[in-house]
Amino acid sequence: MRFRRIYLLLPLALAGAGAGIYWFAQPLPVTGTPVRLGPAADVVYATGFVEAREPVDVAARVTAPISDVLVEEGAQVVRGQPLARLESTEQRQSIAQLAAQTQAAALDERRTVEIFRRGFATAAARDRAVTSAQAARAAEAAARARLDQYVVRAGISGVVLRRDAYPGALATPTKTLFTLGDPRLVRVTATVDERDIPRVVPGQRVAMTSDAYKGHVYRGRVYEITPAGDPTQRAFRVRVAPDTPDLPMGLTLELNIETAVHPQALLIPAKAVRDGKVWVAQGGRAARVAVQTGIEGGESVEIRQGLARGACVLVDPPADLTERTRLRVTGC
Repeated sequence: MRFRRIYLLLPLALAGAGAGIYWFAQPLPVTGTPVRLGPAADVVYATGFVEAREPVDVAARVTAPISDVLVEEGAQVVRGQPLARLESTEQRQSIAQLAAQTQAAALDERRTVEIFRRGFATAAARDRAVTSAQAARAAEAAARARLDQYVVRAGISGVVLRRDAYPGALATPTKTLFTLGDPRLVRVTATVDERDIPRVVPGQRVAMTSDAYKGHVYRGRVYEITPAGDPTQRAFRVRVAPDTPDLPMGLTLELNIETAVHPQALLIPAKAVRDGKVWVAQGGRAARVAVQTGIEGGESVEIRQGLARGACVLVDPPADLTERTRLRVTGC
């Protein structure tokens, strides 16, 4: 009875060993993808807004209350056009007083010159009368010229971007009443994190989008970087010249500044790279290859060294995968 049990168990052990050998001899099913050629772009993300490239602030030249505002925001104006009028009653009264003094001085001048011609006045008296008349006329002319300062005029032809003038408010030379800009000369001012600013240089291309115009991509180019950053925001301002000037001023944009573009890059899925290495299928077996990566995107990563085009990269290999493991690859 004892020998019979050994005899019966021996076939079962041999069968189990054969099944184990068959199981481990089976290729491991994995998913692969070939290394492909495609464009890779390294970008710096920023937000910005559209503004006039050469905005002009308009203020009064004298201190006086505002009597009339003649334009609204968005109005088209031409250089020299009145934008607002200031209260000028006091100045007009001063002009009337000076005009009366000019008239009196002119009468005295004519009278003294005539008396001098007849020999009843000295040359000094004549000169004083002439000088007094000239001074009166100059004072009146200056007062009339100052009257024009009570009209606030546009310094350029363009659009009223902002209006801060209201009837009854006090205008001063230090207070901006209007901001004007030429809609044909716009720029995008973007805020770039100080960690990214070393990668941004003038001349780089920029792709811009806005929630207001979904699906539309605006193009531009970096033309200026402010030399001083904002220590509070830890950021720098970058100026972008859009390719088309039809962007409405004040529009908020999201910018992708292309700091590097490789149109023919070797690309693989980003998740295939682990600790600077990737698993590949070579001759039906697993092999781990060290790679040098370049531009990294959300889905793909550029391979600069270590792989050739068409190589089969394992997309999501098992964590316990070992070298020379037999593979059954789908996707390559």
